[in-house]
Order: sequence, then C-alpha cells, then structure tokens
Amino acid sequence: MKKNLQTTFNTRQYMLEKHFEIYYYSDSHFSGVKDHTHDYYEFYFFLEGDISMYIQGKLYELRPGDVILIPPGVAHHTLLHSENAPYRRFVFWISQEYCNLLLNLSPDYVYLMQHVAVTKHYIHHYDALALNALQSKAFQLIEEQHSNRFGKSAKISLCVNDLILHLNRTIYEMEHPSAPREEQSLYQEIMLYIEGHLDEELSLDQLAGIFYVNKYHIAHVFKENLGMSIHQFITKKRLSTCRDAILSQTSISDAYLMCGFKDYSSFFRAFKKEYGLSPKEYREQVRKQTRAN
Repeated sequence: MKKNLQTTFNTRQYMLEKHFEIYYYSDSHFSGVKDHTHDYYEFYFFLEGDISMYIQGKLYELRPGDVILIPPGVAHHTLLHSENAPYRRFVFWISQEYCNLLLNLSPDYVYLMQHVAVTKHYIHHYDALALNALQSKAFQLIEEQHSNRFGKSAKISLCVNDLILHLNRTIYEMEHPSAPREEQSLYQEIMLYIEGHLDEELSLDQLAGIFYVNKYHIAHVFKENLGMSIHQFITKKRLSTCRDAILSQTSISDAYLMCGFKDYSSFFRAFKKEYGLSPKEYREQVRKQTRAN
C-alpha cells in the first residue's frame, strides 16, 4: 500500500467537509473511540487486523474484506484484540445531504442506504478480487485529492459518485445473485485499462502499481481466467488493434507505433506469428478478397 496516502488517525467523529471525507488508516497501536453515533453515513472497508465491532450493542467479529455501512444515529465502536498485525482500513463518510442529491439523480445511488435501514444488515463480505477493485477506486479518489492536476474538483466528484455507485452495485448483486450482472473482477478491470492504454508501457510492475495489487497475483489471475499470460493478452490486443488500423487505411508505420510496439522488427515477427503473413501481405490479401466479393 502507498504510505504517502495514509492519514494519521485521530478521534474526531464529525465531518469538516460538506459532502464527503475519505481516509486510509494503518495503525500499529489503536486506543479506540467510545461508543458513538454520526449524523452522516460511514462506510468502513476492513483490510487487516484483529478487530471486533459493536453495532447497536451487538458484537461482530470482522474479517478482511468486510464492508460495513453505519447509518446516521446507529451507535457503534471498534475493539482491537491484538497489535500483532497492523490495523488497516478505509473510512468513507457521506453526508445525508449529498445522499439526497444523488437520490435525485438515481435511486441506484442509495439502494444500500435504504437496504441497511430496513434490514439492519450492516456488514457485507467482499472476496479478494472484489476487494481489490474496491481498494483501487478508493485509492484513486485519495490520490486525486492529493493531486494538483487540471480538473481536480470535477474528477473528485466523478470518483466519489463512482465509488458510491460501485458499492451499491456490488452489494445489490450479492443480494440478488440471479440478476444479470457484470462480473466485478480484477482481471476485467485490468483488461479494460489495457485496452485503453495500448500505446503506453504496460509492464506487470506498472499495472501492479496502478491497481495496488501484487504483480504475481495479477499474473495468476490472468492465467486462471484467460488461460494465457498477461503479456500474451497485451500482445494479442495490440496485434488485433494494429490489424484493424492497417485495414482502415492507417499506414503500417503509424499503426504499430500507436499500438505500443517499440520497433518494427518485433512488431513484424509478432504479426507474422499471429496471422501467418507479414502486415503488408495481410493487407493485400484482405484487399483482394474484398475486390473479389
């Protein structure tokens, strides 16, 4: 995890910002906070530690991957049992006013808030892949807060809404397993990223840094889900994109560069191995077939 994105924990239990606040904490020592309530919603993403949480007087043993939503007015506090492992979590606060603004956009944004209010089911468990996707979105928001890039305010708003909708979608799909769903898995998110950044460096180390996941885990996930290495997937995507570009009248020299190949010789060898013809021969063959039809 990126230490520069951590926040030093304090016992403040009220919001300084109008709409939301998010924090990434990793503590070796934790004295705790007494039983308390908020006038806002608190999302709590538990990553690591030996922790229990009391909610409305009931004790819940937490395990890594638990996502907890504490509604306004619900009393709660955490209890640290051991300091043998760091106590790591995200805390995401959202005001009731902001939830009402989102509700006016779509009820999908507040499904979970309404669900918890009715069922009193405060805790949902994410598997490793779902938790990785959630962490990536949380870190993206925190990184944007630390940046000074153009469009920062607009990007933060997009990240906040995306994170809230992501939470509602994943938990809705947990509660409705028979409903049509897009699988929220790490490899699919990485696939989408790769497809949008073919002209850039796409090493395992770089992807691990972007998605905050061990590179060996990424390699395993791709092999497990696609039956090929991530390097093979990237090469195939670059070749198919390059092939389409060549057939759409883009010059071969422009096509291989815009698809991320660093030199023509490596592109030529990969293309011929994949399609059995050189790029020029492939283009001419398709043109002849087109004319013949």
